[in-house]
Amino acid sequence: MENTFQKIIANKIAEAVNEAYGDRIGLLTGELTESKQNLNDFIYAKIEIPKDSRLGDFAFPTFVFSKPLKQGPPQIAEKLAEYLDRDIFTVTGAYLNAKIQVWEVAEKVLPDIYSLNEKYGEQTIGDGRKVVIDFSSPNIAKPFGVGHLRSTAIGNCLYRVYKKLGFESIGINHLGDWGTQFGKLIVAFKNWGDEKKLKDNPIQHLFDIYVKFHTEEESDPELGDEARLWFKKLEEGDEEAAHLWLNFRELSMQEFQRIYDILDVHFDHYTGESFYNDKTEPAIELLRGAGMATESQGALVVDLEKYGMPPCLLKKADGATLYATRDIAGILFRHETYDFYKALYVVGSAQQEHFRQVFKVMELLDECFIGRLEHIGFGWIRFQDQAMSTRKGNIVLLDDVIETARKKAAEIIKEKNPELDNLEETAEMVALGAILFADLNIKRHKDVNFRWEEVLNFEGETGPYLQYTHARLCALIRRWGSEINDDVDFNLYKSREEKDLILHLYRFGEIIELTAAKNEPDFLTEYLLELSAIFNRFYQRKDEQGQLVRIISDDIDETQARMLLVAAARIVLKEGLYLLGIKAPEQM
Repeated sequence: MENTFQKIIANKIAEAVNEAYGDRIGLLTGELTESKQNLNDFIYAKIEIPKDSRLGDFAFPTFVFSKPLKQGPPQIAEKLAEYLDRDIFTVTGAYLNAKIQVWEVAEKVLPDIYSLNEKYGEQTIGDGRKVVIDFSSPNIAKPFGVGHLRSTAIGNCLYRVYKKLGFESIGINHLGDWGTQFGKLIVAFKNWGDEKKLKDNPIQHLFDIYVKFHTEEESDPELGDEARLWFKKLEEGDEEAAHLWLNFRELSMQEFQRIYDILDVHFDHYTGESFYNDKTEPAIELLRGAGMATESQGALVVDLEKYGMPPCLLKKADGATLYATRDIAGILFRHETYDFYKALYVVGSAQQEHFRQVFKVMELLDECFIGRLEHIGFGWIRFQDQAMSTRKGNIVLLDDVIETARKKAAEIIKEKNPELDNLEETAEMVALGAILFADLNIKRHKDVNFRWEEVLNFEGETGPYLQYTHARLCALIRRWGSEINDDVDFNLYKSREEKDLILHLYRFGEIIELTAAKNEPDFLTEYLLELSAIFNRFYQRKDEQGQLVRIISDDIDETQARMLLVAAARIVLKEGLYLLGIKAPEQM
């Protein structure tokens, strides 16, 4: 999203560069500056937002010109300032700072937000190109635990962000519905399964007997051999094995869909590992035909030694395929089916080496895949400092977390607003907001330590804090009770708080772009936290006499101007929360 004000500032600085160093422009930016427009673009890309807004609204670091000019950055900044309007531009060390008038920003930004509403921030840079996003991917016959949340939350956010940018998002749930674990589950069910328990609480019963299998296997290793035999039967189409597997899958899908409905998460396709069973052999033959697949100690591999990686294993010595084989077949299928611009795999960072190998194989097979496959890794999730494992049975169910959060949210809301009509509905929104934001507000690569007291904290940098700010904005609009429109006197915006808020609203599209460029929801969470903080400073500001400046006052013109700003802040906050997968209650 092109920042109009940033572009104006860049153009003015480019004019100053031409005046001050016109004979040496080629030295400054090399081939990029064959024309004045290219110089403008170069400067535009380098402009920053000062951390201290008192210095200015934009800042250009003159370090970038220091080496070719053989001149100190502060001297370059002072030289350029000689050719600029000193009412707008100031120098702070190596930085050339620029300030713009509040009314200039308001006149451009607020009518746009008010007229576009939830479409504000939408862009066309995607141009309809397809982005395939592989996320969530739970294993069937196992409960949906807290550990599944990261992939689901990150993937859902990216799905919405790419769509906002004009891409066609395609969400795929690559279910873990194949592999030797299903041989184990079949053995477990035949030994300890109970049809009544399966009917009453299918996933919990399957989980219980799966854990029991691993406990019993420690003293009875023959169970492992029996499980491998049953999985081989399943691969060969054995009727009993297939019947059990299909039943386990269907029961799991019903449970997962219930969870996804609660989270408001949508998938376009559910194509698990089993979907690619008949596609692995053609993929292997394609690699053979390209001269890439070779025999190694009875196994079939792609040698990646020259790229600093171990060989990518396609088939074991016994002929069994692996995750890599199915992922390669999956990429080929998705490319043929969707002709994707990008394919994102939102999978834990522990699988980094796996995806490096698979992606390198695809790039060697066809150069069209270079730069189009990306692993969106993320850290581990622990519960109260303890790693979770379905084998050991120490898994924390997402259902339990949501229910605990909902109860706590209901207690807090009831205390603050006992007259609230839709208490239960609002409590669920707040509970989900708390859980999702706690996950997304952490850099992807970092581990998450899930602690109740932090996740369910309704103050500070949390989802409920953002939701409460949205409810406060809605309350102001209800209290005003009159029509809000964008026909206001923009010269009435004079305070630092108003300017900070308007400029921050203006940068919404830029943050959406950055979120997609880095595939990092944390940029969006930080933006919304700052938006709420700036609004609350505006809401609580005082005049020179120390009196609270009320948004709704006896001055109709000032009130109308401030209410337009309130409406714009509400629109952006609500849309930002939507992109995170969080609902925005109007009352709390």
